[in-house]
Amino acid sequence: MSRSIGVIVLAAGEGSRFREVAGADKDKLLADCTGRDGAVRSVIEQTLVNLPTSLDKRVLVTTEARPQAMRMAQAYGCDVVSIESTGMGDSIAAGVAACPDLDGWLIVLGDMPFILPSSIERVVAAIADDAVSVPLLNGEYGHPVGFGRTFGSGLMALSGDRGARPLFKQGRVVEVVVDDPGVLWDIDVPQALVFPPA
Repeated sequence: MSRSIGVIVLAAGEGSRFREVAGADKDKLLADCTGRDGAVRSVIEQTLVNLPTSLDKRVLVTTEARPQAMRMAQAYGCDVVSIESTGMGDSIAAGVAACPDLDGWLIVLGDMPFILPSSIERVVAAIADDAVSVPLLNGEYGHPVGFGRTFGSGLMALSGDRGARPLFKQGRVVEVVVDDPGVLWDIDVPQALVFPPA
């Protein structure tokens, strides 16, 4: 039985810490970085490239202020959901609401370009109806996070800046142990665009 898992890429945040350092007009999602495959791409493109091809339902959630990210997402087969809020909870809710009838959802942060595709595939494989699957590195939870079907209404009820962590208490948490520092590496400041050698 094949399962339909959708990937929700969150790309609505303002990236204010990044802008404080790089300049108010600098969007971290459009900044160039060298991926783990050695190719130079923008942060958002690197994130999209890493998504497994098996995930055919792809949704990017962003704001009207990011037309370039929207075009990039469409080039990679994503539906684009535009919201006015920059809150993570609002983004997750809008993304899941765009594809509510799936067997599960993988929540991917648009500013985490260094996650190995194999780590993403392992998190997806661990998604079960009543479970949250999360990568674990050295005892610390990372991203992306997979949610089974029973979490749909809870995900769509999220709002504001609150992410989905409170939902972990509502089901089983499947810890996917990985040896991948990319699952903890987000681009908050320009210095983070340079990933350390593995």
